[in-house]
Amino acid sequence: MKLLLAVAPDRFRDEELTEPMRVFTASGIETVIASTKKGDCYGMLGEIVQAETTFEDVTADEFDGIVIVGGMGAQDFLWSSDPLIGLVRAFHDSGKVTAAICLSPVVLALAGILKQKKATVFASPASTRTMKEMGAELLDDAVVVENRIVTANGPAAAQAFGDAIVGLLRQ
Repeated sequence: MKLLLAVAPDRFRDEELTEPMRVFTASGIETVIASTKKGDCYGMLGEIVQAETTFEDVTADEFDGIVIVGGMGAQDFLWSSDPLIGLVRAFHDSGKVTAAICLSPVVLALAGILKQKKATVFASPASTRTMKEMGAELLDDAVVVENRIVTANGPAAAQAFGDAIVGLLRQ
């Protein structure tokens, strides 16, 4: 199994990447990090990871799911990424796991896949407004699983988020 991990090039939330990655690695799942550009990506808490590829250079066919990491950079770089939004639609339309944590569930909403679906998000005025405008049914839960979609509300939910994704992949 292989997952595409989407991160902002700057200000992604470190543990929302590292905790799920630890769960994926322990479960034998291969991961590939992608961003808006190749190279160094910087976490809010000091983590530096390498984006091996860009959103433009991958297809949903290559992976079993997509996991979008949150943090402040998600709002600045990922919400407006048309290539990422297109990938989300492709993963969802193929019935693959589509997951996002913290501020990143907004990307799923913008892709149109949360309409009339239960979801959660890190609550900010912009994230809550956008999720509701795009038809998501917001819950105040740490992790929400609806069909093949997983959303989580922030760093404290990172391990449970990773566990939920692995659980779906094993179905």
